[in-house]
Amino acid sequence: MSDLSGELIDGRYELIRQIASGGMATIYEATDTRLDRKVAVKIMHEHLANDEEFVSRFIREAKAAAALSHPNIVAVQDQGWNQSGIPAVFLVMELVEGSTLRDYLFEKGQLSTQELLHFLTPILSALAAAHKIGIVHRDIKPENILISQSGRVKLADFGLARGDLIGNTMTAESSVILGSVSYLSPEQVQRGVADSRSDIYSLGIVAFEALTGKKPFDGESPIHIAYQHVNDKVPAPSTLNPDIPPALDALIVRATSTNPDDRPRDGEEFLQELRQVEAIIDPKRRQLSFELDLNSAPVRDKSREPARVSKENKAQTSERVEPMVAKKTARESTSETARERKRRTSARIRRNRWIAFFVVLALGLGSWYLFVGPGTRVVVPSVAGMNIKEAKAALTPLGLTYHIAEEVFSEDIPKGKIISSKPGGGGRISEAGDVSLYLSKGAERYIIPKLQGLTIESATALIQTDPLVIGTTTQSFDPKIPEGAIISTSPVAGTKATRGTAINITISKGIQQLTLDSYIGKTGDQALNELEASGFNVTIKYEFSDTALLGEVISQTPPGNTPAPKGSDVEVIVSQGSEWVFVPSGMRGLEQGAATSMLENSGLVVKVVPTGKNKKKFVTHISPAEKTKVKRGSKVTITVG
Repeated sequence: MSDLSGELIDGRYELIRQIASGGMATIYEATDTRLDRKVAVKIMHEHLANDEEFVSRFIREAKAAAALSHPNIVAVQDQGWNQSGIPAVFLVMELVEGSTLRDYLFEKGQLSTQELLHFLTPILSALAAAHKIGIVHRDIKPENILISQSGRVKLADFGLARGDLIGNTMTAESSVILGSVSYLSPEQVQRGVADSRSDIYSLGIVAFEALTGKKPFDGESPIHIAYQHVNDKVPAPSTLNPDIPPALDALIVRATSTNPDDRPRDGEEFLQELRQVEAIIDPKRRQLSFELDLNSAPVRDKSREPARVSKENKAQTSERVEPMVAKKTARESTSETARERKRRTSARIRRNRWIAFFVVLALGLGSWYLFVGPGTRVVVPSVAGMNIKEAKAALTPLGLTYHIAEEVFSEDIPKGKIISSKPGGGGRISEAGDVSLYLSKGAERYIIPKLQGLTIESATALIQTDPLVIGTTTQSFDPKIPEGAIISTSPVAGTKATRGTAINITISKGIQQLTLDSYIGKTGDQALNELEASGFNVTIKYEFSDTALLGEVISQTPPGNTPAPKGSDVEVIVSQGSEWVFVPSGMRGLEQGAATSMLENSGLVVKVVPTGKNKKKFVTHISPAEKTKVKRGSKVTITVG
């Protein structure tokens, strides 16, 4: 599509400049002349604007996207079909002036944990809002995560969304067109379906790339990358960046699970799990306090304290009880209170002593367990790049055992060498612990099978035994390979190829049929040259003809203007001239040599009968006589003397 800068769309939106372009649309900075504000206008490419089905779906999706109202979602403000001037299907969105996460990653290389959380939290908040009303984004990638000049993070391109409000399935073809293959979920590639868990997978891939600076899968073609999403597990980002906190590492592994059921079910669940992870890795949220107050005073039970006696009460009591009895009772009460207080104090002291004893005991046992007992932990040495013998020599002196957990392919580590261990080098493990080793099987290579002579169906079934795919197919005529069978492959059979290599094949169209020209009346040389140039095997035969000139074609098999397989046999009959000739006249008196030449040139056999003793002899008689009609090759006798 040509640059539409300067055009007025729908009588309202004046396009200022082109700011982005993709496979489906071009985005312009524009001015809303009605509200006098800056907006972004997305104009679909012309071939899509002419597709009625696409336009209808585009309008439905725009309405669904307009239902989203969230501070972290780029708002959809209008949509329409410009019918005056340049025909265009367009979408009007909020203009976010700033950059994208892709720009930020290009500049930074990779993000720290805190930087990633700064991006993930608002994006998950936006997805939670969308998923809540049944809208799926389907195209989450760094290019669609915008950063405004004020620092606000926004998710763009919900114009491609399609959830329960607008249908919940899509074709596999459209998923590849509408999404970016590096971030597509396995179910989008394999079955062409997408739901909220597909968005979770894509965002997990974005998080992986942000923390490591690399995408988990790479390849020479989109189909190669898509194949890896379906058949390979996304590795833990900590394999590339060991500084990633384990809790965050585990969450990203969960989000990028091949099975959708193993992922957080939507943006809200992912956001809640992210907050739990943040609480774990944030130092302010993981302080652990332990307080033990051995000097705290017991709570006084006022119901058991002796009542205070006022002067009035004392007077009244004196009237009812003898003074001696009253004094005795007061002394007994005071004595009992003192004994109770002493008993409680002793109990409190004993309790605090027991608490202190058990605390000291626990600390002692813990120290023994960690530093002397079975809880003793040792640092695992790095064994990556070693062979098994070398690894054993490094682990055994530390009291560690090992086992080969898995043998995996590696493009970088030679066969028989250790790729990694668990725990990794520098990690800690209990004394006498067992270390898992991951051994290299060398570079992953598969032999291209021999497919020549097979049908495309048989070839496809054969290569499915290895992770190879059929690439492009071309057709060619071949006289030896039957129609529909494979003539050749590229790479050729026996070549070692990497996982996902596309095998390009050439399929036979059978023997090529050509229409023969008619060469009757043409020279035999012309027929021979042209037929051989067309690929036919030519046989020339000669016959006499009273009607065809010497050297002209009398007949051919197959006849002219009929089809014949290229490379087949063609027989051409060429005229030797007439079978009858006349004995030349004027032979008498000719010198013997001249007469002989004249007769032989006429196709006759000469017999000479000499007479006389002259050295130079001349024709004196000829038989048959001159001007006699005879068959070519007949004998003519001349008498010379």
